[in-house]
Amino acid sequence: MFTFTSNILKNFLSQRATRRYPFETRSPFDGARGMLLNHIEKCNLCSICAVKCPSQCITVDRKASTWECDPFACVYCGICVDACPESALYQKPEYRQVAEKREMISLKGEIKKKVKKETDNGIESE
Repeated sequence: MFTFTSNILKNFLSQRATRRYPFETRSPFDGARGMLLNHIEKCNLCSICAVKCPSQCITVDRKASTWECDPFACVYCGICVDACPESALYQKPEYRQVAEKREMISLKGEIKKKVKKETDNGIESE
């Protein structure tokens, strides 16, 4: 019983080993994958990010023109960012702020129409 006394006294008299998170945070590491964000103006709502997402936290509804992400389910792996053909998704090197309740990231965009162009020989191409 008295074998731990020296450890207990040392821990009480020394500096804390942990931070008082969220009041004290450390800066992110180089190359850290943090908050997932979307430039909805660039997004064509193709839903490739939703298909590639391993945690299935992204939902794309083409009819309603909405893009939705559940940050509590996201594992911040960056696969959706790499798969996005328009480079609309990106990750900040900062971690997401602490939240007391579950909030979804919902964005409303526009489906971009493909423009048909006429070529010199009269054949239309996209």
